[in-house]
Amino acid sequence: MQSWLADAGMVNICYRMDYPELPLGGNYDPDVFKLYFSDTGLLVSMLDEESQEDLRANKNLGVYKGALYENMVGEALVKQGYRLFYYKRENSTLEENFFIRSAPSLIPIEVKAKSGKTKSMRTLIRSDKYPDIRYGFKLSANNIGYEDRTYTFPYFCAFLLKRFMMTFHPIEEIGTP
Repeated sequence: MQSWLADAGMVNICYRMDYPELPLGGNYDPDVFKLYFSDTGLLVSMLDEESQEDLRANKNLGVYKGALYENMVGEALVKQGYRLFYYKRENSTLEENFFIRSAPSLIPIEVKAKSGKTKSMRTLIRSDKYPDIRYGFKLSANNIGYEDRTYTFPYFCAFLLKRFMMTFHPIEEIGTP
């Protein structure tokens, strides 16, 4: 069913990685996935009228806010040619929204609906258990920034990520084969 919806262009499939390491294409379970709308406007159109009005007025976003931003970023990644992958460690709260890669690194992408810390991403970056992860990207309502091996970008920059990666040379990858 999900492949039919994906082939029809209705949804984007985000596969759960077995373990956060490279390669992405050989490290996921094809039977465990999340579905995102391929058009965030379609997602919004399926909400009831009151919720749509709240979104237009930017109030009472509550439960929808995180899902909308995550869907928007997933849509932007797919439209740039990225496949979607996420990680959720069993019996734990460790979960990361998306992953992309550079030549030597696996890069977690955290989508934050609120201005908060990226606890899961920090765990992945700091732990010796995940040697392919050297830094991460946080997409939020904040300005562009860098702190503690996390590069922060506003949501609207999500569609520029692939172009950015073409010339990006992070300090964390200097000297990495």
